[in-house]
Amino acid sequence: PRVSCRSMGGMLALPPGQGPHQVGCTDVMVGHTRQGLFLRLFYPCLPRAGAPQPLWVPRPEYCGGLADVTLGRRWCSALLGIAIGSCKVPVSWNGPLQPRSSGYPLIIFSHGLGAFRTLYSSICTELASWGFVVAALEHRDHSAATTYFCPAEAGTEEWIPFQRVPRGQKEFYFRNKQVHQRAQECVRALRLFQGIVGGTSVPNILHQDWDLSVLKDNLDVTKVAVMGHSFGGVTAVLALVKEPSFRCAVALDAWMFPLENLLYPEVPKPVLFINTEKFQTPESVARMKRLSSRDSQTRIVTVLGTVHEDQTDFAFLPGKLLSLIFGRRGTLEPHKALAITSRAALAFLQRHLKLQEEQFGQWDELLEGVGDSVAPDAPFGRSHL
Repeated sequence: PRVSCRSMGGMLALPPGQGPHQVGCTDVMVGHTRQGLFLRLFYPCLPRAGAPQPLWVPRPEYCGGLADVTLGRRWCSALLGIAIGSCKVPVSWNGPLQPRSSGYPLIIFSHGLGAFRTLYSSICTELASWGFVVAALEHRDHSAATTYFCPAEAGTEEWIPFQRVPRGQKEFYFRNKQVHQRAQECVRALRLFQGIVGGTSVPNILHQDWDLSVLKDNLDVTKVAVMGHSFGGVTAVLALVKEPSFRCAVALDAWMFPLENLLYPEVPKPVLFINTEKFQTPESVARMKRLSSRDSQTRIVTVLGTVHEDQTDFAFLPGKLLSLIFGRRGTLEPHKALAITSRAALAFLQRHLKLQEEQFGQWDELLEGVGDSVAPDAPFGRSHL
């Protein structure tokens, strides 16, 4: 069954995970300054009858930020709130972690430009259902639609709005500074979980009914990957340069533009680039090929019939609402697109995190672009139909 809610022009249904585990999630905020961290954690959990489910858009302020970023009209936030504000994610909110003595592998996930921590719930839920702990960051570099932190004064919040490139500044230099901050936040997130596994007590200032210390004996921080979409995809690539503990990266339709050329020879680990058909440019793919020429385990595949938004939860919005916001949608059915993306990622993660117990190798062919709707480095303009 899919959890759904009424929305403009039909039903929004975010898919539950297809793996063997039930999925829980909680929100984590650490520290009282911008230098802290904010993330949504997805993890395998124990079944719990009547478990509450979290909102997809966690607070009304996010509708305002989303309306500003996607429509350029903040006054549309009320309409957006009516359309999607009551939608929920089909996971158990603060559900009890399912213990695993060998420890779960960890994925740090970085969102795209103008997004926030919950807009990739479908892919994060899917990965968690196959036995991963996924930490979906909300970046504080002014690239999120909006975000906030809680200063030490009780009951206060400080919001960090989305920022466009200031007039007179070159976009590369503005975005390059952001991508370095984002990659450093990915590293800090890994340090957070390394500390928890090492026995450090980490207070969650959101006071959720979920104790982070339960991760201490249930997380394997020697098996860590970094993943992201668009701006988050290139963030994941840069995080490999900054932190040797990341074993590999999965970059969903990576926006390669903000990464400086001198760093390409410094990327030390394999990357799986999963592109959509309509977003990438020849220049961007050429940059990816620079990495694949250096590391024979790096892969570039294209999911045919997909557009950039198909790798986000927006793919599951009804057609009229999605078209109103983004103007187009892919021809490939979104559940199939999610299955291809997640299975290719799982096969890659099994290979490079050395997950001996899992059976994700059954999807290895996807890494070579073999199969319906997927192609290795597909030519531009090739049609799924």
